Amino acid sequence: MEYLLSYEKPALSNMKIVKSRLLISIMNKFYRRYLLIVFLLFALQSFSQTAYFIDGYHGGVWGHFPEKYTSFMVDVLNKYPEWKMNIEIEPDTWDMVKQRDFQAYNDFKKIFADQSADGRIEYVNPSYGQSYLYNISGESIIRQFDYGIRKLREHFPDAKFLTYSSEEPCFTSAMPQILRSFGFKYASLKNPNTCWGGYTRAFGGELVNWQGPDGTTITTSPRYEVEKLKPGSTWETIACGNSREYINAAFDYGIKNPIGMCLQDAGWRIGRWLGDGSKSYQPTEYVTWRNYFENIAAYKPRQTWRFSPEDVLVSLVWGAQITQKIAQQVRVSENKIPAAEKIAAMATIAKSVSFPSNTFDEAWQNLLLAQHHDCWIVPYNNHQGRSWAQHVTNWTGIANRKSDSIIQASLQSLFRADGNMTSVKVVNTMAIARDEVVCIAKPEALKELNIQVIDGSTNKVIPSQQQKDFLLFKASVPSMGFSSYTLQPVVTKKANVKESVIAEGFYALENDMYKIVLDANHGGTVKSIIAKKLGNREMVDQKNERRFNELHGNFYDDGGFHSSADSKATIRIIDGELSKMAEINGTIAGVPFTQNITLFEGEPKIDCNVTINWKGNMGIGAYSEKGIYKNENLKKAFYDDRYKLLVLFPVNLQNRRVYKNAPFDVIESKLDNTFFTSWDSIKNNVILNWVDVTDANNNYGMALFTDHTTSYTHGKDFPLGLTLQYSGQGLFGPNYGIDSATSVHYALLPHVSTWDDANLNTESSRWNEPLITTFTNNNRDTQNSFVSIDQKGWEITSMMADGKDIIVRIYNAESDDQNCTVRFFFDVKHSVEMIELNGRIKERLTAKRSEKATLVKLKAPKFGFRTIRLENVL
Repeated sequence: MEYLLSYEKPALSNMKIVKSRLLISIMNKFYRRYLLIVFLLFALQSFSQTAYFIDGYHGGVWGHFPEKYTSFMVDVLNKYPEWKMNIEIEPDTWDMVKQRDFQAYNDFKKIFADQSADGRIEYVNPSYGQSYLYNISGESIIRQFDYGIRKLREHFPDAKFLTYSSEEPCFTSAMPQILRSFGFKYASLKNPNTCWGGYTRAFGGELVNWQGPDGTTITTSPRYEVEKLKPGSTWETIACGNSREYINAAFDYGIKNPIGMCLQDAGWRIGRWLGDGSKSYQPTEYVTWRNYFENIAAYKPRQTWRFSPEDVLVSLVWGAQITQKIAQQVRVSENKIPAAEKIAAMATIAKSVSFPSNTFDEAWQNLLLAQHHDCWIVPYNNHQGRSWAQHVTNWTGIANRKSDSIIQASLQSLFRADGNMTSVKVVNTMAIARDEVVCIAKPEALKELNIQVIDGSTNKVIPSQQQKDFLLFKASVPSMGFSSYTLQPVVTKKANVKESVIAEGFYALENDMYKIVLDANHGGTVKSIIAKKLGNREMVDQKNERRFNELHGNFYDDGGFHSSADSKATIRIIDGELSKMAEINGTIAGVPFTQNITLFEGEPKIDCNVTINWKGNMGIGAYSEKGIYKNENLKKAFYDDRYKLLVLFPVNLQNRRVYKNAPFDVIESKLDNTFFTSWDSIKNNVILNWVDVTDANNNYGMALFTDHTTSYTHGKDFPLGLTLQYSGQGLFGPNYGIDSATSVHYALLPHVSTWDDANLNTESSRWNEPLITTFTNNNRDTQNSFVSIDQKGWEITSMMADGKDIIVRIYNAESDDQNCTVRFFFDVKHSVEMIELNGRIKERLTAKRSEKATLVKLKAPKFGFRTIRLENVL
């Protein structure tokens, strides 16, 4: 072009010269326009707003991770130098990779070694078992991260864990304080490509301060207000592929640096998730979460979000027998292991025995795998020759056997425990003194005799009750300690079995706390509960269409709705000095069931069990989806709890309010009702440990406790209920059927005032941490306490030995008073430190020593926990 502009041939005629100049002029105009177009294109490109994308991999050796998959990951990183990888790979995976894909293992480590903000790989979820988190205990969540990070440090000693992100809805409200204590700075609440089991509520813009119940905040990328669910899908939001619709909506909303996300299933060989980018917004840049937070979206969040447990929207197959059994097995283990740790710590302190850390590691690691999200969402899927449900049975079985062996060994060390002896030690693992009824099997030497119980501290006979091969007695045990009792043969009356008929078809169950009237003509349902300690208040809404403790559900292949109240029941009252039990035998839809209701002397909870002896796989739920189930259908039968088999509790409370607990949290529910029928309107209707219903002014209430995580029911015109059974198609289409008896343990607690005034968290802990008994030949050491807390509503969630140190975790479960004094009744000569979960010293505490105890003052907000290290105690 430059040549044409300067060329002029001298011999040309004037006409030719004119033509030539005209041609040059036209070409010059074309060239200028061409340059302008090119310039504008470059300018538009340079001024286009950039979007960002989180890519990487999710899974692991337990979920999905082919043997040579690390080689593929390394190849993709090498092929695309601009690509960044965010990973949540189960920590155990790297043991396998090191053994079977060694070269790729080393190559991956070399790339991963750059842990700067510009590095190419970030580990965004180091948890050991990739749990959903909202469905397990707070202590379990801490151990998920503790054990996961420890395992990863074996392979990647310099790894930094700064951002938490998950491909699944693995979120709960208490995460900010847990994450920050482990050293995390950032979090994401997105799971755009795996919303099968749930997703978070849409909220806000680019960044928010995610605030936990204790007030701790963490900088977070939420599911944006404009991040809609994807049409035609029941597992995606529009952020799963950085669509133009999503990014432009984000720009219009005022989000300057919008980001999408997909952590691909390990095993997929797609490479870069967005491919050549032709189907997504451009320009899009792949980033790690850390780089995004530190270098791109690096400004102060505009909003603080007090994230609620109800902001995690959940749609698992609650009530399905397979899910129910998984939840029950997990609950048993997560109750048992911390109790074993506390007892082992007592034995280590008192008798200088070695703390069995390795055995506890095995117990915890097996439990953490049983909490894996795949156990709950795809329990029928086969992996390594077993279904996930079968793995849970195996894992929790190992955890329980390890814990039981530790408890027995620790009791033997403490008391020379022996099953043939007639002295009994009762151990309390909570930081409050307890006065409760305990039940023990009679020793062989006294099996055929009646027995009286002598308090080892006072040498006085205490109340007891004979019950077949068992003995009940009222034990008084100091905080985090034990008491002693002696058994002696005596002539006394056995517990009576009687009818206690108060009118035709009506039976009474009564003790110092309650008078309960049962209606045999209507399935043994509860006609009345008079709460004596609450001014003889009637707790049952007797005008409600539904009956109290009624079983009710839709049997869609067997005539529709059926109720236990439709048939007569037989009732047997077992009346003793310490316990009164009603055994109710009835039928529902022709299926026999047994309900036991037990009152213990001085115990505020009404203890209940139900066992349903199914005759076959009956369909229970809204309708049958056999042959018509499709993943894409927004509506699914298992969503609607109104049609599942429920046990119902219409309470005599007006304008009801609902409270419920979550890991390290309690909230007042904002739901008008717990029901939904479609994937795009799911709710958090989860009961973790308890749900509480009160009247409008919180004058009176009734709490429901359950032995497993499941769903509950409640609405303005629908009573409080507990989900017992669903049978039909579930997630991904399998028949979630019935193959054995259903057995559920639950309890009820009428109370005055609010949930925290009623100490519901403490009552839940008492229910989940029963007093432990053992026979011994040790008649000395009649009573001892190791730790106590002077403030009500504070709990010890964990106590263990670490080398020569003792680690104690203390949780303010329900107290508005942020101060407490902890008393250690053993020798604390060295420093006392408050530490973070990553081991960093947060504060050196003052320990005031007296003749009998070391006193340490703590401060923590409601729902806050503190971890204390007592140095060189052992």
